Amino acid sequence: MVIINSFEEYKAFLGCQIGSSNWHKIGQDQINKFAEATLDFQWIHTDPEKAKEKSPFGSTIAHGYLTLSLIPYLWKQIADIQNVKMEVNYGIESFKFNKPVLVDDEVQLRAKLIAISDLRGITKVVIEANLDIKGQTKTAYTGNVVFLYHFK
Repeated sequence: MVIINSFEEYKAFLGCQIGSSNWHKIGQDQINKFAEATLDFQWIHTDPEKAKEKSPFGSTIAHGYLTLSLIPYLWKQIADIQNVKMEVNYGIESFKFNKPVLVDDEVQLRAKLIAISDLRGITKVVIEANLDIKGQTKTAYTGNVVFLYHFK
């Protein structure tokens, strides 16, 4: 994990891979809890027997938005941004879901700083986010997340 305390320290990572999170296993229980929270009970996500029989993947798959919602959790394993008054999730850009995450797959977030700017004392960063699936060459998704940091 990297520790970043200021705009200058953040800027030193421009164009570089900041790091990778730990591997996180997506189990059926997590998929079911997400389905309950979002009222999305499609069989491809929540019915292992039907998915085994009818799905082209042979098992249930995680909701795309479940995998997207892991970004804050996995990002905190990569970077500890300190000395901030406030952090804002500002947006997501150009996300593409490339490959479904099957039940019991392990995923890992890789983060690269692709842009940083000082907006009159507010640091705006654009992080290229790639969600890797253990044992696969194709990522689950790729896209950019934008954060605003108000350093002290």
